[in-house]
Amino acid sequence: MSPTWSAGRFQLDLGRPLVMGIVNVTPDSFSDGGAHADPGAAIRHAQTLVEAGADILDVGGESTRPGSLPLPQDAEWARIGPVLQEVVRWGVPISVDTYKPRTMRLALDLGVDIINDIDALRMPGAEDAVASSSAGICLMHMQGEPQTMQQQPHYADVVREVGDFLRARADAMLALGVPASRICIDPGFGFGKTLGHNLELARHLDEIVAHGYPVLVGVSRKSMIGGSSGRPVQERLAGSLAAALACVAAGARIVRVHDVAATVDALKVWTAVRG
Repeated sequence: MSPTWSAGRFQLDLGRPLVMGIVNVTPDSFSDGGAHADPGAAIRHAQTLVEAGADILDVGGESTRPGSLPLPQDAEWARIGPVLQEVVRWGVPISVDTYKPRTMRLALDLGVDIINDIDALRMPGAEDAVASSSAGICLMHMQGEPQTMQQQPHYADVVREVGDFLRARADAMLALGVPASRICIDPGFGFGKTLGHNLELARHLDEIVAHGYPVLVGVSRKSMIGGSSGRPVQERLAGSLAAALACVAAGARIVRVHDVAATVDALKVWTAVRG
């Protein structure tokens, strides 16, 4: 694995785990109930995350929680465009959470550094939208689509199948001339997976890491935390930190989280104990 992730304006040092702070510019997020749906509120929240120690900001305008419906591209851009125009000036790596090629192009034109795609650039036009840029690319595994993905997820071998999919998507980007140093992979916890599938992936995350690309994980406040702890969304901080540290111990290099300050502290202590 490369010691850095090449992401637009930045060469991100992966010598320590990086914290990606979530900025949901949505009225229907599962985790924050639309607390930052207004662009002004989202910008203030983003500033709070940077002050708390976020290494990367991940801005998204469409909820992809289980059962969610697709959002028209114009509506997505109306939500995130004003936020991106502001935060891209801060000197912090900016990621856009989208699977829509036109949104990708508009965001890249503004100077964002990372395209974080739950659909692994499979939508027609998505590969072309990013291949010729210098942006970092995060390819995520998802079985199905958000509207139906949790109805009957099924795998013969979830670790192997997720790993094979991510390797194939990375190979597709390499074939387009994208250097490996720009590619990051995400096993997609909670996206078309039962609690058992999620736990199996977490137990064997080292097999995903072994594919040779930086691994990003998003476990913060998700149903796998609730399923393991019995806690509602608002009470999943401790469980989220435990899961994030377990994934980092298995080799994950980026953790995508809601609770940046607590995660930064947990990683500092974990790193100190590890020496």
